[in-house]
Amino acid sequence: MKSLIITSIANDKHPILNQFAKECKQHNIPFIVIGDTKSPSDFKLEGCDYWSVEKQQTLPFDLVKITPTKHYSRKNLGYLIAIKNGATELVETDDDNIPRKEFWAPKIREVKSYQFENKGWINVYHYFTKNMIWPRGFPLEELQKKQVALSSLENKATVCPIQQGLADENPDVDAVYRLTYPLPISFEIKERLALGKNSWSPFNSQNTYWFKEAFALMYLPSYCSFRMTDIWRSYVAQRIAWECNWSILYHESTVWQERNDHNLMKDFEDEISGYTNNLKICKELQTLELKKGTENIYDNLITCYQKLIDINVIGKDEITLLNAWISDLKKIS
Repeated sequence: MKSLIITSIANDKHPILNQFAKECKQHNIPFIVIGDTKSPSDFKLEGCDYWSVEKQQTLPFDLVKITPTKHYSRKNLGYLIAIKNGATELVETDDDNIPRKEFWAPKIREVKSYQFENKGWINVYHYFTKNMIWPRGFPLEELQKKQVALSSLENKATVCPIQQGLADENPDVDAVYRLTYPLPISFEIKERLALGKNSWSPFNSQNTYWFKEAFALMYLPSYCSFRMTDIWRSYVAQRIAWECNWSILYHESTVWQERNDHNLMKDFEDEISGYTNNLKICKELQTLELKKGTENIYDNLITCYQKLIDINVIGKDEITLLNAWISDLKKIS
């Protein structure tokens, strides 16, 4: 069973939330929306399982009482609700992404794709357009690096339980890009890229598909910037995926974005911890000695996040939330 999760503070007249509710109903997909303190108290939308902060407090999860409000990481509660309800596949997006028909197409774990291994930093957007563009979270220090030619890579089927779709028109880029390059832009090339061991690229939470075996890696950290929570999650997920012989799949756009209002200088300020630490984080994660196999994902999560705490990029209280996440997953999985 597939479920869709969004976190939003919009009201129940929001056109994109209404579209998702309608299309989820058509495709028989449970649709979970997680609210926050700024969410309207009278939210009611047919085809949507809405959880206000007050309703969230009734959940039987350790994570409920200790997850901060006014933070995107409350989406973790939506993941837990879906998993408790029996979901075996989870798709997540945001309330400013509009789905194309391809968004609803069934996905498979094993996908024929270009294989990146031992290639270092890969600007995945480079392979979907001729324009200069990079994904949010990509280290600025790596932008001038020459990218690998696809013709030099093997194109074969590989196991990808985490799959990142792109977004057209207003793709997920950082504030530096938005302040210096024109938008909108759409990705005109359709490729499938699989990043395996020792190959890095950030992925986000805006059009992302997860199979059951990777659910534990969905954990969004709370004690870091809102603009970095899904990016730093992606680094941890990639590092642990290597020990499971998984690759991360990047594929063509299946949504387009009509971006919510943002203060770009505020975004820039909130992304500074990323600009200054993204490269360092992945160097530190790469040197960790993790345990091989899917049975060690929980232990590896603790090891990775403890490293991020030790290098002072995430607050020390994160480990308490992570332990609660793991405890809740063990109870419902």
